[in-house]
Amino acid sequence: MSIVKTQLALADDTALTPESKFTEFGADSLDTVEIVMALEEEFKITVEEDNAQNIATIQDAADLIDKLVDSKPAA
Repeated sequence: MSIVKTQLALADDTALTPESKFTEFGADSLDTVEIVMALEEEFKITVEEDNAQNIATIQDAADLIDKLVDSKPAA
């Protein structure tokens, strides 16, 4: 949630829930791409473009991160 707040320049006290849609906070497709890039960097994952297009809510992002982190080979 902190990455979303940072990327969308939201106030720290902005209430976000897993069901919060990025578009509710004024995000466009470029903002979503920037959120995905920040998530990739933070969690050391690679999000395929097909998956990135399916991310509309914080829960969508969390589910995808869980899936990708779990499938990543151990270092």
